[in-house]
Amino acid sequence: MNHLCKSFGKLHLQPVFRNTAVSRLFSINQCQLQSTATAVTSEPEKIIVPRRIERSPTDILNALSSTVGFDPTAAHYKYHDDPYLIPTSNMAKKNFAMAQEAGRKAALWIRQENAKLFQHKEADPPVPAFIPTMVYNEESKVELTDLEKLIENVDVQDAILVYNLLKKNNVDVSPELKQSMMELLCFFNHEESLPEEFIEERWFQQGMTEKGRQRKTWKDLELAEQIFHEIEDKKPMHYCAVIRGMAKYFQVEKAWALYQETVDKGIQLDTNTFNSLLQIASFLKESYEMRWDLVCEVLTAMKNQNLKPNIGTLNAILYTITTIGGYNHPRNYALKTLSEFKKLGIEPSLASWYYMLAIFCRERGPTSHILHDIMNEIENKEFRVQDPKDTFFFVTAMDVCRNHLHDKSLAKRVNNLLHYKDNYDLIGDSYKESIYYRNYFTILCNTEPLETFMETYNLLVPNVYIPEPSVMEDILKSIEVNCASNYLPQIWSHMIQFDHTGRENLLDLILQIMVRNPPQDSALNDSFTNIAWDMYKRLEDQLAAGNGRKQQIAFSGSLLGDMLTLCCRGKDFEKAQTLFEKLNNEQNSIVGDPKVMALRAFIELCVEEKQPSLAVSCLQYCAENGFPESAEFGQLVYSSMTLSEVHIEKIKRYVGADALKAADKTEAGGK
Repeated sequence: MNHLCKSFGKLHLQPVFRNTAVSRLFSINQCQLQSTATAVTSEPEKIIVPRRIERSPTDILNALSSTVGFDPTAAHYKYHDDPYLIPTSNMAKKNFAMAQEAGRKAALWIRQENAKLFQHKEADPPVPAFIPTMVYNEESKVELTDLEKLIENVDVQDAILVYNLLKKNNVDVSPELKQSMMELLCFFNHEESLPEEFIEERWFQQGMTEKGRQRKTWKDLELAEQIFHEIEDKKPMHYCAVIRGMAKYFQVEKAWALYQETVDKGIQLDTNTFNSLLQIASFLKESYEMRWDLVCEVLTAMKNQNLKPNIGTLNAILYTITTIGGYNHPRNYALKTLSEFKKLGIEPSLASWYYMLAIFCRERGPTSHILHDIMNEIENKEFRVQDPKDTFFFVTAMDVCRNHLHDKSLAKRVNNLLHYKDNYDLIGDSYKESIYYRNYFTILCNTEPLETFMETYNLLVPNVYIPEPSVMEDILKSIEVNCASNYLPQIWSHMIQFDHTGRENLLDLILQIMVRNPPQDSALNDSFTNIAWDMYKRLEDQLAAGNGRKQQIAFSGSLLGDMLTLCCRGKDFEKAQTLFEKLNNEQNSIVGDPKVMALRAFIELCVEEKQPSLAVSCLQYCAENGFPESAEFGQLVYSSMTLSEVHIEKIKRYVGADALKAADKTEAGGK
C-alpha cells in the first residue's frame, strides 16, 4: 500500500487542453490530487479486518426465508409442488415422508454394501458423508485412532468392537480415551443412536418412543460398568459419567449406591450429576414427604461442595414436585423453588413452565389461572432448547386452555407465542403438533363464531394441520348449531381427502344435518344429493372390495333412509330408485328401519314421476315393517295415480279395503 502511495506521489500529469480555463482547472485538480497523495503518504489509513463470524450451512437459506415469511397455505417443502402428489391425510403425510427417508436409507445401504464401486472422489477435500464407512470384524487390525474416530462419530457398536479388539491385542488405552468411551456408553446405554440426518424418522417416532421410558432400561454389567471397575484410581469424572448414565436409564439403586460411595470417600461431583440424582428422587422414596426431604438433602450436599445450581437443577426439582400428590404442598414447594432460583439469577426455561402447569393444573384439582401469569412473563420472547422437556410446554399450555380454563383468548396468546420468531422449533414432534392443533381447533370451534373459525380452518387445513375425526365431529356439530349447511360441501370434500369416509358417526352426522336443514338454494340442494350419492357409492365400493379394513361400515336403515330423503328432495328419481331397491331387496341384512319421512318422500316422488309399481312396492315395504302410516300412504297412492286392477288389489291387501273406501269418500266429498 505504501509503495503504491509513493509511486502515485511521483506522477506528473501534463495538461492536454489548449483552452486556458480548462487548463487552469486541471492544474487546480492536479494540485489537490498531489496534496491528497501527500496526506495519504504521511498518514496511511488503517484497515480493520472484522472478526470472522461462524455461519452454519443454512444461514443464507434462513436469511432468504425470513424475507418471504411463513405461508401456512403452502405445503411443506418436503412434499412435491405438484398438487396431485401432495398428501392430504395424516397417514399419507407420514407414508410420503418416511418413504423418502427409506429411499435415502436404501442408497446408504447400497453404498455401504458395495464400497468397492464407489472409489471415485465426489469432492476435494473429500466429504466424509460421501465415503463408505469402515467395516470392522473380529479379524480387523485396529489402532487407537480408530477408536477415537468411532467415539467422535458416535458409532457405539463399532466402538465396542474396536475397544474389545484393542484389549484382546493388549493395546494400552489411555485414561482419557477410556473416559470418553465410558461416557459414550453411559449416554447411549450401549445402543446405536438414530443418525441426525434421518429427520423424518425422528419427527414421526419421537412421540411414540417417549411413552415407555419410565422404567429401568440400563444394561447391567456391560462394558460401561466393566471399564468403571477396571479403573483403580477413580476420579470424580468417572463417578459422574456412570451415575448420570444409571440415573438416565433408571437404574436408581446402583446410582444412589455410587453416590453414597462418593460421599463416604469425600469425592466431589459436578452439578449435572446432582441434577440426575434429583430426577430420580421419586423412584428412591415412596412417601411424598420423604421425596421432598431427599431433594433438600441433595441440595444441601451441593451447597457443601460449593456447586452453583443451573437450569437443570431447577427443572429436576420441579419434576420431582410433579410426582408429589395433593394440591397445597406441591404448589407451595414449586413457588418457593422458583423464588429461590430467581434470587440466584436463573431464568426458568419452557420446561420449567411446563412443570408448573403440571403441578397447578391437575385434572381433578381446583382451577388455577397460573397460565395467565406465565404468559405475562414469557409473552413476545424467543426461546431456545435448554431442556428436553421444553417441547412439552406448548402442547400442555393449549390443553390447559381447552380443558382446564376454557379460555379462547388465552389460547390465541399461546398460539401467537408459538409462532413468534423461531419458537415453532419447540413444538416437538408430529404427535405433539397434532395434539396441540386438536386442542386449538376444538376450543375455537366451540367458542368462536363459525365464520371466524372457518377463516382459521381455511388458513391451516390441510397443509399445517389435518383435523382428526373427533375435531371434524365438533366442526359438524358447530355447523348444525349455526344452521350453516352451506359449509357441508367443503367439509365433505375434506373428509374424502382426509380418509374420514370410513367413520360411521361422521357419515350419520353429516346426513342428519342435511336432512334436518333443507336448503332454499337449488344449487345447494343438488350438492346435498350428490354428497348422499357419493357416500353411497363409496360404501358400496368398500363393501365390495373388502380391503381387509378393520372397520367396515354396514348399511343401516337409518343411513339409507337419509340418503333416500336427500335424493328425493333433489328430484333424482334414478338414484332414489336405486337406494330404495337396496333397502327393499336386502332388508334382511340391513339393521334398523329408515325414517318414515324418507318413505313418504319416495312415494311422493313416485307419484310425481307416475311410477305406480314402485309406489306400491314402497307401500308393501311399509306394511311389512309395521309402519302406522301405511294406511295414509295407501290412500295417497290410490287417490293420486291411475292404477290397474292388480295395483288396487295389492293396495287392499296391504292396507285393507276400508282405507280405500275412506279415500273414495274423501275424494267424493271433495268433489
